[in-house]
Amino acid sequence: MEWRDEGLVIGARRHGETSVILELMTRGRGRWLGLVRGGLSRTMRPVLQPGNRVDATWRARLEDHLGAFVVEPLAARAARFLDHGFALHGLAHLSALLRLLPERDPHEELYIVADAIADRLDALDYAPALMARFELDLLAALGFGLDLRACALTGARAGLAYVSPKSGRAVTRAAGEPWRDRLLAYPAFLRDEAAPAPAGGDLSDAFRLTGHFLARDVLAPRGAALPAARALYIGAVVLRAGA
Repeated sequence: MEWRDEGLVIGARRHGETSVILELMTRGRGRWLGLVRGGLSRTMRPVLQPGNRVDATWRARLEDHLGAFVVEPLAARAARFLDHGFALHGLAHLSALLRLLPERDPHEELYIVADAIADRLDALDYAPALMARFELDLLAALGFGLDLRACALTGARAGLAYVSPKSGRAVTRAAGEPWRDRLLAYPAFLRDEAAPAPAGGDLSDAFRLTGHFLARDVLAPRGAALPAARALYIGAVVLRAGA
C-alpha cells in the first residue's frame, strides 16, 4: 500500500531511539498516523513541528498497519510563531480540534481551512474569526451541526441574533428578547463572512457559542473537557482585539 498527499503536522511523539510517530491532517485522507524513521534527527525535527505543511508519502504492507511516512517540507511556519504566545496557543488548540476527527476519515474542506488558519495564526485580524467559524464547521462534520438558517420561533431569516443553548437553533433579536439572558449571542461575523473583523466582545460571544456545543455534544460524552490551550488562546486574542 502506498499513497502521497500533503498534510498539516498536528503532532509527533518519540518512538524508540531515533524515530517518531507523526500525526498529520492530510488533504485527501483525513487524520493519519505513521512512523518517521530518523524523525529525531537534527534535520527532521524542524520539519515535524506542529503547524508545518509537508509533502507525505505513506507506505505499509497492509492498509490497517501503522505504516511509515517519508516527508518533505512545503511550508515551515512553526518558528515564526515563537515570538507570539497567542499563536502557539492557537496552534495547540487547532491540533486538539483536529484530533476530534476519526482517523482516516477524509475532510478536505476542514483541511483547507485548518491549513489557512495555521498559515496566518499571527494575524489577529484574520485567524481568530476563522478559528471560530472552523469550530462551527467541525461540529457539523462530527454530526452536531447547528441550525442557524432561520429563527426557531418565527421562521424569519433576517435579524438573527441568538442561538438556543438547548436546541442549537437560531432566534431573532425580537423573538428572543424575553429570554435573552438564557440564550447565546450569535455574532454578525459568524452569520456573514463579509462582516468587519470582530471586536473582542464579538469574539468572546462566538467562542462561548461554539464552546458550549463542543463541550456538551463532543467532549462530555468522551469524558473530556475543553483544552486549556483554547482558553489561553481566546483570552489572548480577545484582549488584543479590544472592545
